[in-house]
Amino acid sequence: MTVILGFVVVMGMVFGGYILSGGEMDIITYALPFEGMMIGGAAIGSFIAANSLGNIKGAAKGLAKTFKGPKWKNKDYIDLLNLMFTLTKMYQQNGMLSLDEHIENPKESTIFSQYPKLQKDHFAIDLITDSFRMLALQFDDPYQAEDVINRKLKKHHHEALVAPHGLTVVGDALPAIGIVAAVLGVIKTMASIDKPPAILGGMIGGALVGTFLGVFLAYLFVAPLANRLEAIEEQDGIYYAVIRDIFIAMLHNHSPAICTEIGRGNIPSDLQPTFYEMEEARQSAPEAA
Repeated sequence: MTVILGFVVVMGMVFGGYILSGGEMDIITYALPFEGMMIGGAAIGSFIAANSLGNIKGAAKGLAKTFKGPKWKNKDYIDLLNLMFTLTKMYQQNGMLSLDEHIENPKESTIFSQYPKLQKDHFAIDLITDSFRMLALQFDDPYQAEDVINRKLKKHHHEALVAPHGLTVVGDALPAIGIVAAVLGVIKTMASIDKPPAILGGMIGGALVGTFLGVFLAYLFVAPLANRLEAIEEQDGIYYAVIRDIFIAMLHNHSPAICTEIGRGNIPSDLQPTFYEMEEARQSAPEAA
């Protein structure tokens, strides 16, 4: 929502100021489709040439994410803390065998099925199940386990940032692409040097639209989108870091309540449930059948 609001303000202030100062929109509206075709087409084509199909699909999903906002909300963090509390409690009270059916088949688990949004996130489920599988393999050193999980988080974070980095590269290239379009416009103008000054002025103005459009798109549209997407990916990544923190706290033999409190403390402030909210939610946390 804020992205759309920001773009509306940009368009209103830039073109509103231009019109109020006496600027004419005729030249811009005439040249815009052609300049937009050259600049937009070149930017998209260069992006396609520089990225794999997977990265292109990721960028398309990332653009949609900039308008939707972060994936994980306050309730999702409460669900995660409840889930980890239940799993930690079962492990400490009954051992790894009590978790086996849930870890090996989370899709059919009576515990995981209580949190459908979390259950649909493959990385979150894999991170939780793989972490508990390490215990079944007697890999329970908290420092070594933390290093393994950190490597997984780093890999996932790197892959999540491919889309915003790709958009940033496109944004950096747009001013130069705009100059290319403007130069082509000047070449066209020079080929019509015998035309009257009024016509030549319009042609030069149309050529300058290319420079304007490249800079305008780069700094007022693509760069904000890239920054917004990177911020969203950074925030969503905290969700997985909470899983790590709770699991490592469990390996340090803290109680389930302390483990989830450690995880709660690392949730972003605007999404962080209060201590009393978690106490209330924990009362309804599902147990294994």
